[in-house]
Amino acid sequence: MVVEGGRIVAVGPSADVAAPAGAEVIDGSGKFVTPGFVDTNVHMSLAFGRGGRVEEHAAYWAQHEALILQGLQLHLKHGVTTVRDSYGVLRPMQRVKKKIDSGEEIGPRTYLAGNIVGWGGPASETFAGLPESEISFFAEQMNDEVTLGSGEEMMHMTPDELRVAINAYLDHGPDFIKYGATHHFNYPAGISFSPRAQRVIVEETHKRGLVAETHATSLEGLRLSILAGIDLIQHPDNVGNRTITDELVDMIVERGIVCSMLINQFTGPSWQFHVRNMERAREDLAEAQSGDRQRRIPPTTAEIRRRVQDTGLPQPGSVMEGRWTTKRTNAKKLIEAGCIVTVGTDNTLFGRGGVAADFLREEPENMEHQLPGLGTVLAIEGLVELGMTPLEAITAATKNGAIASKALDEYGTLEAGKAADIVVLDADPLADIANIRQLSMVIKGGQVIDIEALPTDPIALDWAAGTPKE
Repeated sequence: MVVEGGRIVAVGPSADVAAPAGAEVIDGSGKFVTPGFVDTNVHMSLAFGRGGRVEEHAAYWAQHEALILQGLQLHLKHGVTTVRDSYGVLRPMQRVKKKIDSGEEIGPRTYLAGNIVGWGGPASETFAGLPESEISFFAEQMNDEVTLGSGEEMMHMTPDELRVAINAYLDHGPDFIKYGATHHFNYPAGISFSPRAQRVIVEETHKRGLVAETHATSLEGLRLSILAGIDLIQHPDNVGNRTITDELVDMIVERGIVCSMLINQFTGPSWQFHVRNMERAREDLAEAQSGDRQRRIPPTTAEIRRRVQDTGLPQPGSVMEGRWTTKRTNAKKLIEAGCIVTVGTDNTLFGRGGVAADFLREEPENMEHQLPGLGTVLAIEGLVELGMTPLEAITAATKNGAIASKALDEYGTLEAGKAADIVVLDADPLADIANIRQLSMVIKGGQVIDIEALPTDPIALDWAAGTPKE
């Protein structure tokens, strides 16, 4: 393979492809190469909501750009050369992206959406289920910083008014648009926009030549988004603890809609953690019950919620019990139907209760699957767990990731004319998908990355030691 000016100029056997005179030669004997990995759903900026996140946002705001850069560099450290950040604070992320694109900082190729259009920011009813009485003045200010005029007010607009508003948001320069066809944490999930309104959002986005995608966590909400003409669905595996219908799967396949799935959350260590928790919850419930009558009467919703609060565990009979199993079922169904599947992880430095340094101490098994870079690797492995071959999983994490941004002519495969985003491995990933962890070298845009030096400023995590910073 010959690389010049950041691009691949020739690919083939060494006998057929001669290195130009004076070129730097990298000996790849015994190595294996793949295109750089792509993660189609990450969240690198502060995005607080419930449970103390307002305080977290205030505490770390001065370090915001440094934390964003660290999260991006951790992806690159694991061979992820492109990420799509589908929800976050647009302005500081744009400043970091500009530094990476100019060469001032090292990081992956980055696409930014900013706010999820129609949601009111992380401390809002639509995102966090927070009533207005619980939203402080500071939280309102941060919501405004996230939404930039694209929040809950859009749900009250006529199509003509919405057309003006979505263009005003597009003028802020997001690289793609993600809109909330339904609300976020709320159960049941309310539908945010009418069919006419959704078509306006998609039409105006497409006029700018950008990808339109959706967050929809109900069957009907997802159907409306598909009919509106979306290009990509984030986590179609999650439709409100319901099995996705054959009708929806057929619509997705026929239209070639990309499915960015949270595989890392219901495979591998995360799935094993869930299974152990459910076993513990069943044991605790059996121990607490006494008498035939108690065993015959199913718990009320209030009782289930009380148990969740007391134990922190999903409870038998609750929505949470079946959610992860249903997600696995839906993911398998979409994979088997031949959907265009990508790896989208929700990777973040900001977990429950704080940045990585805090949440790794509290829940190391539960949260590592969302650590930048590592979560992506776990998701690729998880695709094989769900039935893909290693080659199919790598294709999902490379070629399909480029398709997600309509950029397959730019990267995603190792072909002449494309960006030289390359992962070099010490072992064959087709023999064992876990070999994607055996990184020998990462090349992004023709530049060999010193992965041992990443992140360049480890604020939240001491990765050299493999432990949270004290």
